[in-house]
Amino acid sequence: MNRFCRFALLALIPAATMSFGASGAPAQAPSPAPAASASPSPAPSASPSPAASAVPAPAATPSPAPSPAASASPSPGPTAPPPAAAATPAPVQTADPFGLETTLEPKKVVMVKGTANWDSAFDTLIDAFKALNALLDKQGIKPAGNSMIVYTSTDDTGFTFLAEIPVEQDPKNLPKDISVGKSPEGKALKFVHRGSYDNMDNTYEAITNHLDDKKLEAKDTFVEEYLTDPLKTAEDKLVINVFVPLK
Repeated sequence: MNRFCRFALLALIPAATMSFGASGAPAQAPSPAPAASASPSPAPSASPSPAASAVPAPAATPSPAPSPAASASPSPGPTAPPPAAAATPAPVQTADPFGLETTLEPKKVVMVKGTANWDSAFDTLIDAFKALNALLDKQGIKPAGNSMIVYTSTDDTGFTFLAEIPVEQDPKNLPKDISVGKSPEGKALKFVHRGSYDNMDNTYEAITNHLDDKKLEAKDTFVEEYLTDPLKTAEDKLVINVFVPLK
């Protein structure tokens, strides 16, 4: 397998978010103190008779003690708000799959061939995408998928490539360096790169190590699918799927 391009960095830190639910409980007023039992002394008779003196006065009936239910009842007052509903947990971001087995489906594409050296690689790719987009805009044709780069060969100084944009209809009056064809198809492994094109060397190094560890043999080509528009996205914000077709 030819040497992969020397740019990449795959460093994803899964972000986990936590949410907290708030709960409230109605406040309870302190239980009222039980009323003191009254034991009034009997009023003395003005002229007590001997019979009345011999009979003791009946004891006053004590006030009934408050029932437990009454003791637990809160004092009248404003009603406490109901408990707040727990917030819905935010989804947890997981790391991008690395070496996911997939199958590439062929797509109709408009494409242009090119050659680039590593020092100005990204600028060369951007120029190729601009040429394709200008052609499609002029004919009122909208892309039917993400822009792609298919690397056909690489070496220490540079590489050859096909810049491709999926379409559903054939453009007319094509210049000689632009043609209509099919994107790669077949069994492949999928990797994800986030960041600038100039930092892709680590991603490709990790891909090479993965293939060696799994004892897998790749074809002499690989595909980059730009999930973010390279013409409108800051270079350090790029998200690129890297597909490695297998033999």
